[in-house]
Amino acid sequence: MMKKPRRCKFLPVSREEMNALGWDECDIVLISGDAYVDHPSFGVAMIGRVLEDAGYKVGIIPQPDIKDKSSFTILGEPRFCFGVSSGNVDSMVSNYTANRRIRSEDDYSPGGRGGKRPDRAVTVYCNKIRETYKEKPIIIGGIEASLRRFAHYDYWDDRVRQSILADAPASMIAYGMAEKPMIEIMKGLEKGDDISELTNIRGTVYKTREISRLEDYVELPDYNEVSKNKISFANSFKTYSDEQDPIHGKTLVQRHPKTIIVQNTPSYPLTTEEMDNIYELPYARKQHPSYKEEIPALRTTLFSITSHRGCFGGCSFCAIANHQGRIIQSRSKGSIINEAKLLTKMPEFKGVITDVGGPTADMYMMGCAKQATQGTCKDRMCLYPEPCPNLKRDHEHIVQLLKAVKSVPGVKKVFIGSGIRYDLAMLDESYLYEICKNNISGQLKVAPEHVSKEVTDLMCKPSIERYRQFVEKYRELNKKLGKEQYIIPYFISGHPGATLECAIELAEYVRDMGYYIEQVQDFTPTPSTLSGCMYHTEYNPYTGKKVYVPKSKEERRMQRALLQYKNPDNYDLVKEALMKAGRKDLIGNSEKCLIPRSRPLGYRRK
Repeated sequence: MMKKPRRCKFLPVSREEMNALGWDECDIVLISGDAYVDHPSFGVAMIGRVLEDAGYKVGIIPQPDIKDKSSFTILGEPRFCFGVSSGNVDSMVSNYTANRRIRSEDDYSPGGRGGKRPDRAVTVYCNKIRETYKEKPIIIGGIEASLRRFAHYDYWDDRVRQSILADAPASMIAYGMAEKPMIEIMKGLEKGDDISELTNIRGTVYKTREISRLEDYVELPDYNEVSKNKISFANSFKTYSDEQDPIHGKTLVQRHPKTIIVQNTPSYPLTTEEMDNIYELPYARKQHPSYKEEIPALRTTLFSITSHRGCFGGCSFCAIANHQGRIIQSRSKGSIINEAKLLTKMPEFKGVITDVGGPTADMYMMGCAKQATQGTCKDRMCLYPEPCPNLKRDHEHIVQLLKAVKSVPGVKKVFIGSGIRYDLAMLDESYLYEICKNNISGQLKVAPEHVSKEVTDLMCKPSIERYRQFVEKYRELNKKLGKEQYIIPYFISGHPGATLECAIELAEYVRDMGYYIEQVQDFTPTPSTLSGCMYHTEYNPYTGKKVYVPKSKEERRMQRALLQYKNPDNYDLVKEALMKAGRKDLIGNSEKCLIPRSRPLGYRRK
């Protein structure tokens, strides 16, 4: 191993910063669609620090100007390779709304302004690198590359696209959270191995022309078949999903017109010690000083603490399980307390830790004992349709953790900002009591997502009855505590399975619960999610049944408007939806009506 470079307050983003460190070259240059914020909630900063800790000289080119060739050469040619990511967010999700309208804002850019991240950023960046560096290995990763590792339905093109590795001139994908595979790739290149020889690293995808040496693999239907046959696409998706387990998953192969894509099995979950090491690295916890404007995403994460990774919830529309895995990987209580102590020393800290959690806060230290040796179940989910009896149900670890963080001198409040899984919380009333008493900032985020059983079943979410029970218990506990705390429910419009009648049922539920939905999440079909697969194929690969999908722009707009039926601007759309569904009874002046017979004051024609 080479001599370890001294750690930097910020990883260098310019030649001047490299010179100040005495570097002639970097070992790896990371290119990101995000602005550079040196904080553990930013993926490129985390990978950079992990590689630095392993002894490598790491440079970062954040948000290069794709019209300026010199933006990609500013740090020179790296010794070993480039690493490319779109950033924390898929560039197409970042740049477009669910209705394919261009967004003007980007929380990961200076001043929160959009336009700094190109469409299909990973592919664009790789092409720009290749204009100057013809042979240098390029490793792609992050959410955009990770979820496009095989042929996938692309909502923005409305077609099946090839693996991103077949489209982009990259050498390999390090998928998932990628710390382990990136270290192994760097060690191999440091030894002098050619990138084409590094074909046995877990958590990687490579392309090849022949597979005669492979053993014990599963071959997916080829690109030509899945791009033309929706049932083949759906069945391929199921096979692919069933093999995404580090214990029992097999190597996957898919042939493309000019190459063969090979995915090695996923990386093993990080141990608690490995998690602690990653989050205890010397992050500056600031945006790079070259920025004159705030990076909004830092504001919401600056005083939050990641306690764990992974999610066993299994929601059909969510990519977290595919990216982080279903097996929970938790930090130690001591490591989290040390981070809390670090936060209290920051001059901006006002005594409030805004979140201690992960994808779902209450999964800390949870799971199933057999996962360590047998992996996750292929034939059942952990929480749907009912919580598995083998699942650890008490929340002792998270309760003790929250109390310990609160006891750190200088900490006044510890909140759960990332939300909880309400069906999981209902399994342990003492936990729900504790967080109502100590860890809610007045509003608790939960996600019932819909009320119609045909929709929640396709989402792999519990029935609305379970949510009603949770609401009752939550109100009961807060009344007992003498607290006025509210629930912020999240609902999705336009999900597969949601007919206009289902959307009206949801609107009536919102009416009866007395909610006003300020923000509606329009369903966006994203790659490598079951919901995205169902949207494209109108078929559920796990049941073999056809699925109704609201695809027209008009119906999607109506379903969204129904959730916000009180907004005067939505009057015409809501009326059209109700008339179309034969629900004139909901138009009028009675308390059960959604809208009045005539347009209300304040109406603006859309």
